[in-house]
Amino acid sequence: LERSRRAAIVFPLQKLERYLAPGTDTARFRLFQPGLAALQRAEALFRSDRGHPIDYVSSAVRMDHAPPPALPEVCFIGRSNVGKSSLIRALFSLAPEVEVRVSKTPGHTKKMNFFKVGKYFTLVDMPGYGYRAPQDFVEMVEAYLQERHNLKRTFLLVDGVVGLQKTDHIAVEMLEEFGIPYVMVLTKIDRASRGLLLKNVLEIQEFVKENTQGCFPQLFLASSVEFSGVHLLRCFVAHVTGNLPTVEA
Repeated sequence: LERSRRAAIVFPLQKLERYLAPGTDTARFRLFQPGLAALQRAEALFRSDRGHPIDYVSSAVRMDHAPPPALPEVCFIGRSNVGKSSLIRALFSLAPEVEVRVSKTPGHTKKMNFFKVGKYFTLVDMPGYGYRAPQDFVEMVEAYLQERHNLKRTFLLVDGVVGLQKTDHIAVEMLEEFGIPYVMVLTKIDRASRGLLLKNVLEIQEFVKENTQGCFPQLFLASSVEFSGVHLLRCFVAHVTGNLPTVEA
């Protein structure tokens, strides 16, 4: 793609800058701004081949069913119907043999699903909270967050159309209480008007600035339909799992 179109797809948050009032602080829009070499390196991690398999490993409802914590790990959590499984499927789009089940029914993910990315890291799809959450959701997720010592970053997904909800605030409080480093990802940005998206972005970034300590200050935007922000998310996952040289990131 030509440079401007590529930048808009890779950095959707920065695409919104032109619509902000003059003098608005945009420093938090650019905290993680990898170059092309880092983006390509991250993309290679998410592309499977014979020497670099990407596989679904197992599912678990209790920690004693989880695979051994041998690799750096990231997990994705969010409200039911936030588009979590769809986003994970987009991240794994370069490995189409990996089956990430996506359902039209909210709350379809009832277990912790583990995906191994070669010898580099593990990605975990967590059950959705709120509507139709599994009965033992709290015990399952709290145990995972507190006991999984190889967990490098939690990705908290928030619906880009509706913004932060009460259940999201509860999730933030849990992550803050446990001292878990996390990052917020705004999903379904293709469904939100530009004005609504900008409003939600600014409100969430102000919330992060005023009310959190463990949240990465930059908000990530993503669309699993248009693939906006997917390349940047891959790069951030590669970065926090220690698979990108610091100078590149």
